[in-house]
Amino acid sequence: MPEQLTKHPDVTLQVLRSGGAKCGVGEAQEILTRCPAERFCKLPGGEVCVYGLPDAPRMTQITAADWQALAAATVPASAASVAAAVSAASAPQPPPAAWPLGAASGAALLLVGVAIGRLWRRRR
Repeated sequence: MPEQLTKHPDVTLQVLRSGGAKCGVGEAQEILTRCPAERFCKLPGGEVCVYGLPDAPRMTQITAADWQALAAATVPASAASVAAAVSAASAPQPPPAAWPLGAASGAALLLVGVAIGRLWRRRR
């Protein structure tokens, strides 16, 4: 019996109910025993378990290899390139070549400020 993955599990359950399925009402789970009771539907022809995207890791009929194949089939190469570029851009960067000059300028300004402060105190 199938496990179904959908972005809108509540709508799917409603559609199944409208077709005569008994969903989330405590029907005996003969095959899909790990299906959450509120997501379980029983039909005359079998059982269905409806999972939403957040519940996908709880599915028992899809393996890690299936998820990897799905990801490979749905992620375009350009998206992978963008992801790699974003990853590279977010890596720590070495300080720019102007950093020593900026540090020296900052130190010089600090010394000038200290000197002005001392002169100002002496004149008081």
